[in-house]
Amino acid sequence: MSIKTDRSAKSLSLPDHLLVVGRIAGVYGIKGWVKIDSSTQPKENIFGYQPWYVPGKNGKQALKIDEYRAHGKGYVGHIVGVDDRDIAQGWCRKDICIEKSQLPDLVDDEWYWHQLEYMKVYSVGVALDVPGQRVLLGEVSGVMETGSNDVLVLKSCPGSIDDRERMVPWLDEFLHNIDIDQKEIEVIWDPDF
Repeated sequence: MSIKTDRSAKSLSLPDHLLVVGRIAGVYGIKGWVKIDSSTQPKENIFGYQPWYVPGKNGKQALKIDEYRAHGKGYVGHIVGVDDRDIAQGWCRKDICIEKSQLPDLVDDEWYWHQLEYMKVYSVGVALDVPGQRVLLGEVSGVMETGSNDVLVLKSCPGSIDDRERMVPWLDEFLHNIDIDQKEIEVIWDPDF
């Protein structure tokens, strides 16, 4: 089972069909180019999802990038129709959103990070005294990349066993069941951890 990176921003109030995939970090040069921080994997994938929707004066506005290139640890790109640094500045420090429908279809046993956020996580199985019993550990507040495997970050929620933050490795040995429709994940995890 694997998780596909698409780090969405929880603090931003977005319609359900949009997903944050990066940020316009600053201007670059004087001809309408901007610095772009990508949250996609690989990072260059962000340019395949166009148009971008960026908060503007009249709600979300569509932007397109007609040229881009690697620059340092990120990218720079030119906004279509913007050839002035001052105009480009108006788009800086804003999240880049795309339509979720633009994301590639996944194979079985793959999920995007945004699909896991806010899912309830229950401990089941050998870690509990009563077979078949489920204990609510919390809800997914994020996913961390550790290099060897991803880790679910859980925060307490109404009905959870306590108010602790937990981290559960995203490994087959701990995953029992993922039900996207019910927004539930069952893990074989000791509630005392």
